[in-house]
Amino acid sequence: MAAAKELLQMDLYGLLGIEETASEKQVKKAYRQKALTCHPDKNPDNPKAAELFHQLSQALEVLTDAAARAAYDKICKAKKQAEERNRKLDDKRKKIKLDLEAREREAEAQSAEEVKITCTLEEEIARLREEGSRQLQEEQRLIKEQIEKERQMKQHGDPTLAGTLEETRLDSDVTPKLKLKWKSKKDDETNGGYSHEFLFSLLQKYGDVLNVLVSKKKKGSAVVEFATFKGAELAYRNEMGLRGNPLKISWLEGQPETITTDSYRQPLDSSFRPVQGSLTSERDYESVVLMRMRQAAERQRLIEEMQREDEEEKRAARA
Repeated sequence: MAAAKELLQMDLYGLLGIEETASEKQVKKAYRQKALTCHPDKNPDNPKAAELFHQLSQALEVLTDAAARAAYDKICKAKKQAEERNRKLDDKRKKIKLDLEAREREAEAQSAEEVKITCTLEEEIARLREEGSRQLQEEQRLIKEQIEKERQMKQHGDPTLAGTLEETRLDSDVTPKLKLKWKSKKDDETNGGYSHEFLFSLLQKYGDVLNVLVSKKKKGSAVVEFATFKGAELAYRNEMGLRGNPLKISWLEGQPETITTDSYRQPLDSSFRPVQGSLTSERDYESVVLMRMRQAAERQRLIEEMQREDEEEKRAARA
């Protein structure tokens, strides 16, 4: 319970500099900004920086997990209510015996409730530890990549490295699109554990997701559109899905042609996701743009086809 008690002594929202109503996306953004300034790799001689980085990591873990955040918010709300009640007590009421006894009984009841909620928070923290806190690891990996990029820029004075992790898109109608496959039986109502909501929440940590189309006619298949090539590339390289039913991810459209070797991390299944070569000339770039414009029409055709399949299945079910 020590970890939970330690967290209760901290103002996690104040630590990140955000409001209590902040969205998960705002929490992650605030974490990245603050974590970059106090990362141990950038402050090797400052032990306080390492401690602050650890506290920021704890805040990210709790505030990006719905159950843990709810337990933390409930305890903070109870404390604020108790403080507000205490402020309203005047000197005369404090001297009255009955009022004192009532407050003591109330304090005992609140203490028991706080212990119960603290246990819940501790359980949620333990669960995050057991799951490996993949989200935190991914955020820290991105921060390390950015720090390494800054070092390379300082060492080599190469301004072209500044675009390694930028979220950019080509000036065309093409949006990066990934095809997802997984194992699912025809009569499996859970579709192998992958619903539209689950896929959306699973992939949005890599970047803004424009659309998730889960095929209802063909089990174990979906198409995902990202707002940026960076988000799609990160999901393609890093997301493995459920441990018992992993995802097979392939590019359907908009695969980046330029790969910076310093920032590229080869996936576990290297045969499944080949590395593309670099664009070597302006002509190559123009060819890619034209190719992707043609692929845009094919993308729209595929979306319409999947929608027609879904409508046919609905009509068949009604019949």
